[in-house]
Amino acid sequence: MASIEKIILTDEEEQELLTWSRSQKMDFRYVLRSKIILMSAEKKKYKRIMRELKISKPVISKWKSRFAEMRLEGLKDAPRSGKPPIYTEKDSARVIHLACTKPTGGYTNHSQRRIAKEIGMSQSKVQKILKEHQLKPHKVHYWCGKSTDIEFEKKMLDVVGLYMNPPENAIVLSVDEKTQMQALDRTQPELPLRVGNPKRLTATYKRHGTVSLIAALAVHHGNIIAETIESNNAVIFLKFLKKLYRLHPDKHLHIIADNLSVHKHQDVKEWLERKKRITMHYTPTYSSWLNQVEIWFNILSKDVLKGGVWHSKQQLVDQLTEYIKTYNKTRSSPFNWTYDGNSKCI
Repeated sequence: MASIEKIILTDEEEQELLTWSRSQKMDFRYVLRSKIILMSAEKKKYKRIMRELKISKPVISKWKSRFAEMRLEGLKDAPRSGKPPIYTEKDSARVIHLACTKPTGGYTNHSQRRIAKEIGMSQSKVQKILKEHQLKPHKVHYWCGKSTDIEFEKKMLDVVGLYMNPPENAIVLSVDEKTQMQALDRTQPELPLRVGNPKRLTATYKRHGTVSLIAALAVHHGNIIAETIESNNAVIFLKFLKKLYRLHPDKHLHIIADNLSVHKHQDVKEWLERKKRITMHYTPTYSSWLNQVEIWFNILSKDVLKGGVWHSKQQLVDQLTEYIKTYNKTRSSPFNWTYDGNSKCI
């Protein structure tokens, strides 16, 4: 056996031990063992090592001896036989198979509790197996399915072209409707935000009807033109188009809209044919996400609708009107493109 009284380190060993001794993430036992060897290599006496590290002499001797025999590997925990596993690889495979198949009994998604009950093992073990194999049956990621529109590329390039390189003396307006916004009231007054407590609302509510909104986003300026509507039909849509036409008398209007039937109504088509300063651009089928006003509707939902309480339908209408005015005064600006062309979609 090599002498345990004299420890001589190579440059590589010294650097590795210094890394261990300074680590904030490594288990403390490895930090302590590395310090024992480093201090021993510096020829520090047992008493000093015992005093500074607050350990006993047998502990120092043990790790000096282990290092002398196996170097850095000797400082790691020796493998233990331990208690034999209760579950086999076959049991793990059953958990994985079940998690990756469609659940029965009317369920849409699996839960760890139900998997554990069906397999006959603890929920904690199921959780460990799923974590080891990076399986998360409780999570769902959505992705954009392929459009069935045979003219997808042509229409997509038309819309994106307006975003990236708009015609001169023209304004690009992204138009759509947000319908069925519920004016929900609560059966008890809300409890306001306080230290340690979030804003609290009763789970029971009263309905005061729904509000719909038709909006146009000026793509290259960021401002919003919008108004609440009682229903979503071709008459309302045409009336809104006429309003946009009047508001921009010296510009050619390029209107981006989805394929909703009211946007392609015969009355709308006939009116458009008589106007030279307006051109409609329709997004491809199942691709309304290309319409930038959808981004603004998402902002509206987070800023206004989420967690809102209204004592009447008119109160919601008034708040929407106030919000749009505030948005145009303080926040309106074009949306910046962040897509770099490196698609990760399947």
